[in-house]
Amino acid sequence: MIESTNTMTFNKYLFILLVSALLSLAAACNTGAGSSTQNGHSGEHAYTNALVNESSPYLLQHAHNPVNWYPWGDEALQKAQKEDKLLIISVGYAACHWCHVMEHESFEDTTVAELMNEKFVNIKVDREERPDVDQIYMDAVYLINQRGGWPLNAIALPDGRPIFAGTYYPKSDWLELTKYFSNEYENNKEELIAQAEKITEGVRQLEMVPLKNEDATFEMAEVESLFEKWKPRIDFSKGGKKGAPKFPMPNNYQYLLRHYHLTADEDALKAVTVTLNEMAYGGIYDHLGGGFARYSVDADWLVPHFEKMLYDNGQLVSLYSEAYQLTKDPLYKQVVEETITFVNRELRSDEGGYYSSLDADSEGEEGKFYVFTKEEVNQTLGEDADLFSKYYRITENGNWEEHKNILHVRTPKARFAEKKELTESELDALLARGKEKLFKERSKRVRPGLDDKVLTAWNALMLKGLVDAYRVFDKEDYLNYALKNADFIKKNMMKSDGRLDRNYKDGKSSINAFLDDYSLLIEAFVALYQATFDEQWLDEANKLAEYAIAHFLDAESGMFMYTSDLDPALIARKMEVADNVIPGSNSSMAKALKLLGTYQYDKKKMELSAQMLKNVKDDILLQPNFYSNWAHLILQTVKEPYEVAIVGPDAKKLRKELDQHFLPNNLVLGGETEGSLELLKGKLVEGDTRIYVCQQKVCKFPVNTVEKALPLMK
Repeated sequence: MIESTNTMTFNKYLFILLVSALLSLAAACNTGAGSSTQNGHSGEHAYTNALVNESSPYLLQHAHNPVNWYPWGDEALQKAQKEDKLLIISVGYAACHWCHVMEHESFEDTTVAELMNEKFVNIKVDREERPDVDQIYMDAVYLINQRGGWPLNAIALPDGRPIFAGTYYPKSDWLELTKYFSNEYENNKEELIAQAEKITEGVRQLEMVPLKNEDATFEMAEVESLFEKWKPRIDFSKGGKKGAPKFPMPNNYQYLLRHYHLTADEDALKAVTVTLNEMAYGGIYDHLGGGFARYSVDADWLVPHFEKMLYDNGQLVSLYSEAYQLTKDPLYKQVVEETITFVNRELRSDEGGYYSSLDADSEGEEGKFYVFTKEEVNQTLGEDADLFSKYYRITENGNWEEHKNILHVRTPKARFAEKKELTESELDALLARGKEKLFKERSKRVRPGLDDKVLTAWNALMLKGLVDAYRVFDKEDYLNYALKNADFIKKNMMKSDGRLDRNYKDGKSSINAFLDDYSLLIEAFVALYQATFDEQWLDEANKLAEYAIAHFLDAESGMFMYTSDLDPALIARKMEVADNVIPGSNSSMAKALKLLGTYQYDKKKMELSAQMLKNVKDDILLQPNFYSNWAHLILQTVKEPYEVAIVGPDAKKLRKELDQHFLPNNLVLGGETEGSLELLKGKLVEGDTRIYVCQQKVCKFPVNTVEKALPLMK
């Protein structure tokens, strides 16, 4: 999904017919002071509303709007019901460009605010803190408009049932829309209530998966058909999906790497390498500072939407690390190193937690921090400017707005060096000098805003990225960053019974965690065990899994709800099934349960995972690119993972040797001692280190070198 613009007509009868048709198709926080015309706390603000008491940077951005915003919670909902007013529920996030635009055009405008305050109770939601609320109203957007994005603006009955939902609106359209629905509520309330019932029923039905009792088998032919259905959507020239915009979608390409490993289908590998090369060369990648923007607005990966998100960069560190492990392409190593440097420089707290994002805007202008005119480059680089500009495609006319340039590459380094009669090392030195100088010059600019809240799920993705990079590149710093992050999460986000908090900022957490917080952290902790052979991380992962089973599992379907049974009820309790820019929480949980079940000989967890996969099988086979994380599990079902036990004094050394090979269907375990895992019992031979290659608890004869172990994994 992207931030998008849309237009609409307000004929209520056509609108009701549209909603009904779409629904038929779908069926086959704190107390605040309120707005004030007086100055705020220090006399600096003309208006102050209830958001001033929140910790979310996005909510605080709106704390001094003339709109009388409330955070999501009982106070706003009770006020709406007591006063019989419609709700405006406006959802966004701190790095969202069009959210800023709509705030400036409408929510900072006193005429708009007067209407909103008189006729509505207004709620602001940070979608990153409250994805459960966002999911409900985004589903409503899709039912009504068949597309979504942020800012998300919903109009709802006083109890929260939506009667309308859309995205960005210019001021004039927003005024017309709010006037229309306030008049309708006064004059045709019963029609709006009926409308809300239809939309709410549609929202409740979306992504609710029933239990499937019939047996399900998975065959190699189905694996091959997955890619054949996917292939027509792939842009084999520029990478990603065909057309624009282009999103990284890391899990898609991690799946295709695994598909290639199992099938040796060269097209699957090409889909990955073309995508990773084009992204690394494109403007979506920050060639000076490292790290990726959220997506490219064009089909060439040139013009990014300049916001940088932790969740993208954590997953892309994993993806590029795995791609390097397979191909040994030095470009991928460079991307990993520069991205980790960026994340630690700009998104890491002193405590070891990782912040959420950097804004797209600075000084009210999208991308201003990142782009250069040719003159700026000439002044900064001097005699190096000409070659540097040619390599990064910097011109007088520019490749973006107002003669400015987004740095990008079209010619691979070796070919460019040859063309310019340079050695590659000479070119490397020139580019390194230029990047350092331009980076220093860029650092003098006003920086994009930082969303400095810490989110458990996103930190789990970064934690796993660091672990994956450590295992591939054997850099102890990466492991140290990962361990400090894991300790931060344990200390600040995790309780003794396994319950998690979603968020952390300024020493406090305020939101109960959601399913993705549990599932992604379980996967990250298991990865940390594989990198360290320290069983505490398996123990912590198991504690999280048991808590999630107790509080999120829907016994009727065998799937997991997105919200805990301890959370206050919303108008719908939802499941998250499909995979998007972040893997869906049910697919992540299914993978996590299979991992833990294998390590712990836990039949219950294995059966839960298998049932979840069976429930979703038809959807995976129909649209594999939207269920790529689920498809990982299909590969593991067709060919069960190898359990590779390495036991003895050189266990870590041999594990590091093994990690030089791309072996995505392996689960490693072991240590200098046997530890407590059942599969390790009886395998320690004093003074010797042995590798046991097992499948489904049946082990082949042990060997003592990686060279001898590799043929046993085919």
